[in-house]
Amino acid sequence: MKTKAVRLYGKGDLRMEEFELPQIKDNEILAKVVSDSLCMSSYKAQSQGTDHKRVPDDVAENPIIIGHEFAGELVDVGAKWAHKFHAGDKFSIQPALYYEDGPVGVLSAPGYSYRHIGGDATYVIIPNEVMEKGCLLAYKGEGFYPASLSEPLSCVIGAMHANYHTTPGSYIHKMEIVDGGKMAVLAGVGPMGLAAINYALRREDRKPALLVVTDVAQDRLDRAATIYTVDFAKKRGIDLRYINTGKMENPVEELKAISGGTGYDDVFCFAPVKPVVEQADAILAFDGCLNFFAGPGDPKFSAMFNFYNVHYAYTHVVGTSGGNTDDMKEALEYMGKGLDPAGLVTHIGGLDAVAEATKRLPCIPGGKKLIYTHIEMPLTAISDFAELGKANELFKALAEICSRHNGLWSVEAESCLLKSMNA
Repeated sequence: MKTKAVRLYGKGDLRMEEFELPQIKDNEILAKVVSDSLCMSSYKAQSQGTDHKRVPDDVAENPIIIGHEFAGELVDVGAKWAHKFHAGDKFSIQPALYYEDGPVGVLSAPGYSYRHIGGDATYVIIPNEVMEKGCLLAYKGEGFYPASLSEPLSCVIGAMHANYHTTPGSYIHKMEIVDGGKMAVLAGVGPMGLAAINYALRREDRKPALLVVTDVAQDRLDRAATIYTVDFAKKRGIDLRYINTGKMENPVEELKAISGGTGYDDVFCFAPVKPVVEQADAILAFDGCLNFFAGPGDPKFSAMFNFYNVHYAYTHVVGTSGGNTDDMKEALEYMGKGLDPAGLVTHIGGLDAVAEATKRLPCIPGGKKLIYTHIEMPLTAISDFAELGKANELFKALAEICSRHNGLWSVEAESCLLKSMNA
């Protein structure tokens, strides 16, 4: 079976190539990738090359396929797994393969470490360890893009589960965000911040009473407010506020005033920017938990933290890097109940767009860049569909569909694209 894939050979060296996949073993599965969403983690992997902890040292001789937020269909199932999986099954993959007897943050992960599996490919071979670790997940919903976006959603699910709080006089940590508490999401209208808002609004087991989302870009705040509305939040019992801190003379004091002067129980920082981290620390309530979500590219990144408050106000910090398999199962479960991650997606493209888009990812505005691996298409903003549609029937059709879905991508749009491209 031939596959076409974007492979990493070293720092900044991404190549789209066609090559032959080996015959699958009895403990492997051949799969067709349909969609993959680009992640900043892939940008970091290509920019760091072998300095990245998950990229193998011999990548120049044995290039790896990039992409780890992917979904598709199983094509051929090896005998060992034929009792559990079948050709035609739709799937998603949890790329974080954790080993109890291995290093923390295992080095091997699809999309970073493997020659024959990654999201930016037409066909891949799923290795035995993915199934052994329970990381090949069935997807029974409509379309494919929701399953691709289950991985980034699982990251914010894991982050909220990782927060913890204490009881004075006790050393037992109470895991999770405070139910009915006050939450702030700083730099919160990028792709992952939007995923966090979406999840916080739709959680069934717990939710904040106050959810403050900040950024300094008014256009991004406005877009977020049209997707995840204040009215919908109110129906869920949440006081949702979108705040432009760039327009505040003293953001810390004004954000604390919005909280009623107490500060926030749970603060999520979605940008590895020193002033944002320090702002997050400064607005923590008593026993407040700061979740530093955004992974910095600089290994020496640091920021000030108020240790007086650590001692006397019990403030504390946690960090998470990806979700686990249970988090991803939860993401898929919520999608099955109606959580649509389409609000994260702002651009659509084909496999031929991946290499350049991945290298330029921090410079490309908007949210998630969704790739369909069996088509050729420049990376295109959904907001540009209408203009392009004046000269292109496909974009005209896609623009009309997106218009019916509040300007968002949808299963209907995906079906139209794949049918038009015979993908």
